[in-house]
Amino acid sequence: MSGTRSTGIRAALVTVPVVLGLLGATAAPVGAAASTGSRAAGPRPGASLTCRGEGVVPDALVRHRTEIVINAPLRTIWKLQTDVERWPSWQAPVESVERLDHGPLRRGSAFRWTMPIPPIPSIPATSLEITSTVRQIKHHACIRWTGPAIGEGLRIDGVHVWNFTEVSGGVRVSTEETHTGPQVEADVPTANGLLREGLEAWLRDLKAAAEAPAHSLPR
Repeated sequence: MSGTRSTGIRAALVTVPVVLGLLGATAAPVGAAASTGSRAAGPRPGASLTCRGEGVVPDALVRHRTEIVINAPLRTIWKLQTDVERWPSWQAPVESVERLDHGPLRRGSAFRWTMPIPPIPSIPATSLEITSTVRQIKHHACIRWTGPAIGEGLRIDGVHVWNFTEVSGGVRVSTEETHTGPQVEADVPTANGLLREGLEAWLRDLKAAAEAPAHSLPR
């Protein structure tokens, strides 16, 4: 589950990899739209993302979906996303990540990660500890993980789905997350806005890392 670039708010956004929601209107995709000449069809526009038939919480009030096209090999993007212990090297908001098992990320793999979030209405400033468990995964195609994000006076239960589709010009990375919990549901517009900003920041960071010269990529 999902810092601040210029403000503390971005931390809360990327924080719980579990959700992306409506902010009154559909969020615009990050970066270039996928080309019509894609080599794989991928999910229908507007359809909820799935991995091996499982998706996000269908009736969650806090949810968001977005995507970006990355001009890099699929294997590079997959490696960056699934080598979770190296997330802090390319995602400033992530303070630490600890794998709770060993080997390649697979179904049942779990990892615990932390990040600070600033105070917002109904949620005090705190440090979130997120425990994510991979529920579904298909190599080079999709990942779905779930788990709680817990901080002082705050618990968010998130579900996060990622799809990776080779298209003309690179790889379209699509992500959708939902959050549930009394704190985020107390102020849905704010929670949706934070989730949207966090997911889009994550995609921008993934794009920057994947498109960087090979010598600057995490090894």
